[in-house]
Amino acid sequence: MAAAFPLLPDPDQAREWAERELSDPAYQAAEPNIVDRISQAIGKFLEDLLRIPDNDGWGPSALVVLGIIVVALLVVALLIWGRPRLSTRASEPARALFDDDDGRSADELRSDAASAAGRGDWNDAIVLRFRAFARGLTERGLVDPPPGATVRSFARETATALPALVPLLEPAATTFDDIRYLRRTGTEQSYRRVADLDDAAVRARTAPVAPR
Repeated sequence: MAAAFPLLPDPDQAREWAERELSDPAYQAAEPNIVDRISQAIGKFLEDLLRIPDNDGWGPSALVVLGIIVVALLVVALLIWGRPRLSTRASEPARALFDDDDGRSADELRSDAASAAGRGDWNDAIVLRFRAFARGLTERGLVDPPPGATVRSFARETATALPALVPLLEPAATTFDDIRYLRRTGTEQSYRRVADLDDAAVRARTAPVAPR
């Protein structure tokens, strides 16, 4: 047998040849390193996580992935658009009244108007009393004028909310425009015209809503 196959090694020699061959650096370079093993482990984990069961339903793993995606989208939305802000329009009273910012309440404006009328400053008294009328309606939530609303547009919106004031609205609005924009001189009578409108607005109730 040895003469017929002179190159056939015995078991010990074959093992020695195999170990010597595998010790070659070329074989060691072909083996996966630590990074390859980690990548393979992560890939297998994701594959198992995303595998959908054969019963045509969404398994727990798929639901977990869906939850992660939703959270990720929310985080991205917050980073892009920021935290949503709550509207404060209802809690913050409007400050602008006919081209001027004024943080005084209706009662404060009425008090200042009365003081101006007491010293005979009818122009100031008329402007302040009409603003008290407007502020009172906005405080009650009956009229919500947009920024830059004119006296006329405010009067139209008031007529819708409080129809009983229609006879008094036009004369008082004209008086305010005459004093505030046309620089005409106010009188006690014109002041009383605006004061009557304000007093009627305080007593007035909103128009009843027609049944559907």
